[in-house]
Amino acid sequence: MTRTRPLVTDDYSEEMLVCIQNCQDCHRACLQTLTYCMKQGGRHARPEHLRLLMDCADICLTSAAFMIRASDLHPHTCAACAAVCQACADDCAEMSDDLRMKALADTCRHCAESCRAMAAGVGRGDGGDREQTLSGGPRDTRGPRRTGAVLSRRKTE
Repeated sequence: MTRTRPLVTDDYSEEMLVCIQNCQDCHRACLQTLTYCMKQGGRHARPEHLRLLMDCADICLTSAAFMIRASDLHPHTCAACAAVCQACADDCAEMSDDLRMKALADTCRHCAESCRAMAAGVGRGDGGDREQTLSGGPRDTRGPRRTGAVLSRRKTE
């Protein structure tokens, strides 16, 4: 059996790299906030809220994994991720008097926006995407394009 496409590629559009990072950031933030909410108790520990945080963390991880391995099905996971992240953002925004919840709402909202764009085909490279550049001319986004080295964040202590 021959594969026509590698399982993992290092050729991603800039939009996909941003979306992958947003999903990974949102996954981590939801898990960290889940622990915080359980300790806080009260409205933070409502079962529906905790479940939504877990759902958001899981779909973000799944969506990032689909994009990392260049799955042709990633627009579907990105669409689901956008919906779940938006629901999580809305739920967390109801507790925006808590700065941690406000920050998570912003992170989830940012991820939802990025995933909505990926679900709509931005940076997908499926042969039909064209975007406008700042100069007004079209930029061809068909197929993978090399974007240069990706710098990862280093954990600070």
